[in-house]
Amino acid sequence: MIEGLDATARAGLAAALPDWTLAAGRDAIHRGFRFRDFSEAWGFMARVALLAEAQDHHPEWSNVWNRVEILLTTHDAGGLSARDVRLAQAIDGLVS
Repeated sequence: MIEGLDATARAGLAAALPDWTLAAGRDAIHRGFRFRDFSEAWGFMARVALLAEAQDHHPEWSNVWNRVEILLTTHDAGGLSARDVRLAQAIDGLVS
């Protein structure tokens, strides 16, 4: 089983992932993205899908026209784990 984040790791989330927020009512992190149009949003999702597949860790997400919402949690850990932090950092690398 995958271990959840410990208290020290949780305390460092804001510094490690400044653009992500804790999801209300879930042990998860969330970030919203906006793009110029649907095509740009879809291209971003394709790049995230490749990252997720390579890490064998898949997001909960949605897309409406130029918006993409991503929620990360590790179901096997019952909440946040280091896998979520790694994938969030990789996603951030796509847009920085």
